[in-house]
Amino acid sequence: MINWFNNLFSRTEITDNKEYMKKFLIVGLGNIGAEYVNTRHNIGFKVVDFLAKKEGISFETVKLGALAEYKFKGRTFLLLKPNTYMNLSGKAVQYWMDKENIPLENIMVITDDLNLSFGTIRIRKKGSDGGHNGLKNINLVLNTQQYTRFRFGISDEFKKGKQVDYVLGEWDDTEKAALPERLELASEIIKSFGTAGIENTMTTFNGK
Repeated sequence: MINWFNNLFSRTEITDNKEYMKKFLIVGLGNIGAEYVNTRHNIGFKVVDFLAKKEGISFETVKLGALAEYKFKGRTFLLLKPNTYMNLSGKAVQYWMDKENIPLENIMVITDDLNLSFGTIRIRKKGSDGGHNGLKNINLVLNTQQYTRFRFGISDEFKKGKQVDYVLGEWDDTEKAALPERLELASEIIKSFGTAGIENTMTTFNGK
């Protein structure tokens, strides 16, 4: 009887572990408020909004943000837009990571990057904050840099002393015209992260 119970427990534990590994937290970084919606700094919000709209799912206001659930090929993707403002993003990431029991390797954080030309994609398994305040706070709260970050290039076409105005400024007409194709690509990256794994995703999409 004891052996039967132990075997049943082991099988349940394995099944639960499989389910645990099929859940992913995709965090789009940005600032809440109408004045920020179309700004370069809010590309993280824009990426997850695009995927949600494309798949016909909606966001629900939840603790520390807005959340949408997307299911694809047996995986569950929780799309999160923190409402803590950029500089306190780590609080929302930590809360939903713990609440949904999502392992660190199943987290992807989407940010803007001044060091990449517009629309350029760079995916890494770990790394420094690169001067990005959202990543800086996530690193601090999680006490690690060992999570996937998806950087979306916004370029650095601004005059000296105008960085804040540029980052919090809206896309120009050329960028607006190119965004739909880039957002489509970003959606494929998210799905690939959950189904093909980080290594294959980096090989397939980095530099595109």
